[in-house]
Amino acid sequence: MKRRRGAGGRGSLGPVGLVLAGGLSVQFGGALAVTLMPKAGALGVVSIRLAVAALVMMAVCRPSVRGYTRADWGTVLAFGTAMAGMNALFYQSVDRIPLGPAVTLEVLGPLALSVLASRRLINVLWALLALAGVFLLGGSGFGGLDLAGVAFALGAGACWAAYILFSAGTGRRFPQADGLALALVVAAVLVLPFGVADAGSALLDPVTLALGAGVALLSSVLPYTLELIALRRLPASTFAVMMSLEPAIASLAGFLILSQALTAVQAVAIALVIGASFGAVRTQVGRRPKPAKGEPVASGGA
Repeated sequence: MKRRRGAGGRGSLGPVGLVLAGGLSVQFGGALAVTLMPKAGALGVVSIRLAVAALVMMAVCRPSVRGYTRADWGTVLAFGTAMAGMNALFYQSVDRIPLGPAVTLEVLGPLALSVLASRRLINVLWALLALAGVFLLGGSGFGGLDLAGVAFALGAGACWAAYILFSAGTGRRFPQADGLALALVVAAVLVLPFGVADAGSALLDPVTLALGAGVALLSSVLPYTLELIALRRLPASTFAVMMSLEPAIASLAGFLILSQALTAVQAVAIALVIGASFGAVRTQVGRRPKPAKGEPVASGGA
């Protein structure tokens, strides 16, 4: 009779919905970014994306720069550096190899993090199941790939793992999305010189800037904000396993939007990845101990 949980019960699935919404936003933003690369180059697109995202977030959040410790600022700098590396390396990758294999290779970073960060055997098993699905999904598409593109994708995956850790730490140290706004400034400053060298005057083209703004909103502002909020309530190990949904979302988007048919093997791979992500979340929700009053719900992370 007393099993009614009200908002708390519904809230337990809140982080999951945030992660899924962020993944969908990233895929649409990525598709738009690909159309921009012939005009502005990979690093030029990244520069516009991060610069616009930083301006939007700074205007919305207006974060204070006072009252923070050296450790707080160190976390923001590390978060921004990981964000810059993740974006720059991934866009360099998709400039050389197809989007599907690039996403599949990149997601190995979060999967490795889920194995290293988890202290329970069941979470390791969920991560291995997701890894099997990721390899199955990309198994027919990795042959003959440009080695530089593969290396960039793997490097982006390593930065993605660091992004998860420092995003969680930033969310705990800064209110709302203030830390994210500051980290985006760091990322934009780090990447902008390379973008200017790569794209030159193309960065000033009004159409390119408008499309770049759309990429920034879809691929940076919206998903990063949703993920920052999710990581306040979701452990880094579980979040990392859920990132294995990215190749599946990309494949489904290709099927629904681009009419790219899925093979039986790809359908099985997607089912494995989704099943692993669902299992990881259900395990965490079902076994998570009640936090003490005032204790942050999220665990893991730096």
